[in-house]
Amino acid sequence: KAMSLVVVASALPFRAGTVPATEVAAHWPVILNLLAGSLLGAWFGAGWATKLRSESLYRVIALLLVAIAAVLLVGHDTSSHGAALTGAAQLIAGIVAGFLIGVVASLMGVAGGELLIPTLVLLFGADIKLAGSLSLAVSLPTMIVGFARYSRDQSFSVIAKNKTFLVIMAAGSIVGTFIGGQLLGFVPSGVLLPGLAFILLISA
Repeated sequence: KAMSLVVVASALPFRAGTVPATEVAAHWPVILNLLAGSLLGAWFGAGWATKLRSESLYRVIALLLVAIAAVLLVGHDTSSHGAALTGAAQLIAGIVAGFLIGVVASLMGVAGGELLIPTLVLLFGADIKLAGSLSLAVSLPTMIVGFARYSRDQSFSVIAKNKTFLVIMAAGSIVGTFIGGQLLGFVPSGVLLPGLAFILLISA
């Protein structure tokens, strides 16, 4: 969770060269719609994660990784043809989707972009590049809430015991998000998505 927070916080400004912050801010209703559910989901998900036995949590994460791999292959490669829903139906669906994504993000200790981007493309009709930045804007406050909830559990002391590792990984992650931001728009999603899905399946 700590590492994901570093990645999300650094990736958003690095993407600004391709997706301006003004364009992201212009879609604030979409961000607030998803946050209405994801913040609550992150709090509950983190609470459940701290109570689950390690063996049970491993099984849950494995299933989620497989499911996310499937979503990546199906949802991320879908061209935007407009929002699937509008009005009140879209608002309710956004809150429900946000809640589920918040739970998943907290359980797995990740940002949740793997699910947020397909949701933004399919439910709100966002362009794939814009959806990536919008997902970061939703993920950052969602992760902070989950981070705060995890900090109330004794297991969170693992960060204090692994400070050196955390600093080294954070430095590498910031370099990685910078390079990723520069490559945005050059690397085709048709190459990246199957590779990422494959990595998730190996992890599962």
